[in-house]
Amino acid sequence: LLLAAALGFPLNEAASIGVIGAIDGPTAIFVTTKLAPHMLGPIAVAAYSYMSLIPIIQPPIMRLMTTRKERMIRMAYAPRPVSRVTAVAFPIVVTVAISLIAPSAAPLIAALMLGNLLREAGVVDRLSKAAQNEIINIATLFLGLAIGATMTAEKFLFDPATGIQWQTLMILGLGLLAFVVDTIAGLLFGKLMCFVTGGKVNPLIGACGISAFPMAGRLSAKMALEADPDNYILMHAMGANTAGQLGSVIAGGVLLAVVAGMM
Repeated sequence: LLLAAALGFPLNEAASIGVIGAIDGPTAIFVTTKLAPHMLGPIAVAAYSYMSLIPIIQPPIMRLMTTRKERMIRMAYAPRPVSRVTAVAFPIVVTVAISLIAPSAAPLIAALMLGNLLREAGVVDRLSKAAQNEIINIATLFLGLAIGATMTAEKFLFDPATGIQWQTLMILGLGLLAFVVDTIAGLLFGKLMCFVTGGKVNPLIGACGISAFPMAGRLSAKMALEADPDNYILMHAMGANTAGQLGSVIAGGVLLAVVAGMM
């Protein structure tokens, strides 16, 4: 956000570019439609492209930021049963809590938690299966068509004045930088937690604290297995990845509220 603003982007556009770093397509689209709808095409492309490029972008950063000894750290896992009441109450409590913390993010978190509630309730199997299959497929198709319709050549690739749409290239570059900084910050926090806990936390957990679920969690677990074939941190990584999903929604809502209040 700060770099985009320094390069001359207005605050609303800089905020929309900055949210790409959350690696959360729906949040990026939601924030951009509110703050800078004219930039929806390139921002959506950047957000979803970097989500798919996680296995290429993150591993070199992980190897650079952590030692093999750190990647070999094993984390104890003691699964505990979750009661039905807890499973059903979780999406409701999360929706209410996040709506109070960041009201602007209420539509996003409500949509996310509704699917969870339909599945955990266990009394609306038909709706749950429809949401997991037909509805999500149709919504994805229409989302792609709606965004694609805004990506005309003049707005996305070709500028009649300069020949190249430099704004699109800058958005893609800044989005990539935001993703890299996001990963580095997560790994640094993971190393801090490793130090604070006396070596009980694998720093790779920090790299999956983004919204790209479950790809980021699986990648961190894979990197740990490469260092030690008997090191299984998948469940811990998935927990951090899930927290990253919720965190990205909160961050998007806070950013939207702050920027909208300043404009």
